[in-house]
Amino acid sequence: MAGTSLRRFLILGIALLASVGWPTGATSCPFCSMQGQTLIGDVNQASMVLFGTFTNAKLDASGDFGQGSTDLIIEAVIKSHEILGDKKVLTLPRYVPTDKNSPTKFLVFCDVFKGKIDPYRGVPVPTDSDMVKYIKGALDVKDKTIAVRLRYYFDYLDDKDTEVSNDAYKEFGNADYKDYRDMAKELPADKIAKWLDDPNTPAFRYGLYASMLGHCGTAKHAALLRTMLDDPQKRVSTGVDGILAGYTMLQPKAGWDYIHAILKDPSKEFMLRYAALRAVRFFWDSRPDVINKEQLVGGVCELLGQSDIADLAIEDLRKWGRWEISDRILDLQNKKSHDIPIIRRSILRFALSCPDKKAMTFVEQCRKRDPEMVKDTEELLKLETGKTS
Repeated sequence: MAGTSLRRFLILGIALLASVGWPTGATSCPFCSMQGQTLIGDVNQASMVLFGTFTNAKLDASGDFGQGSTDLIIEAVIKSHEILGDKKVLTLPRYVPTDKNSPTKFLVFCDVFKGKIDPYRGVPVPTDSDMVKYIKGALDVKDKTIAVRLRYYFDYLDDKDTEVSNDAYKEFGNADYKDYRDMAKELPADKIAKWLDDPNTPAFRYGLYASMLGHCGTAKHAALLRTMLDDPQKRVSTGVDGILAGYTMLQPKAGWDYIHAILKDPSKEFMLRYAALRAVRFFWDSRPDVINKEQLVGGVCELLGQSDIADLAIEDLRKWGRWEISDRILDLQNKKSHDIPIIRRSILRFALSCPDKKAMTFVEQCRKRDPEMVKDTEELLKLETGKTS
């Protein structure tokens, strides 16, 4: 019962995002689950960034919690400020407990305001980390093309310092697929395959790695991706859509047959069918050269009869302007299994967007029964398209 409730919660959340046109990562990596501010972004925002070891921590005599001072022995200046001068040791107005027998190195981000230094963030750095090298290298390529920058970050995706490797992954997460599509063709396929085959690789990275392998891999790499898809444990990971996409890019016919088989089987887990739908969206938006759009539409139509995911399929067909499917979609209103608010609203959105006479008649019938629902849905569609009355 708990699993069913969770699945329904996920469906509701996804459908809500679709219904209001909320941004869901369309301009970021389609197979990455981590986006947001990166270390280079933090460096750009800071007035000064230093690297070193804290020592000589002193609590303020007043006894106020956390107040005091700590010396930072500077080992590297990532971003300088005139207030630093040629200092090798800087006393910061913060009490940072230190252990003289086990000193921890820190990356320290500071603001400078009215002649005073305000250290606002400290990132612990393992003694054997390449953090400083990584950031300095990233600064060296920050004005290069995004493809060059991503190629630099690729080499740090498996760094032993998780702060570094996660930051490199986040750089891909913030990038659009087109930014790494051509670059991925020249990546070392065997290295990526090794990551995918490594049990220590976090499952959330499978999607990105598999999609990159889809550009530079060979038949043996396609076999690896197929093995991952057939593995019940890996098939429930967050990156299944990327594995499906990578496999299909390497083996278009076999890959599409695999995706289609998932889409038409209502007994498959919801998240697996949703991953297949996400793969379809990827091919529609970014790689129609791999699978033609008529096949993609046919695949999505397989979901219309499945009440737990039909609303998402209807949304895609609406956004794609596939009005030739209108009869099938409007007829769903008569299915008892589809008498669900989410589906009713998705059918109404489709009808409001569709130019067919039958759809217009359906809208007028809905308007008589529930004018407020139609009005609200029209407003949401205006928000999605950016049109206001």
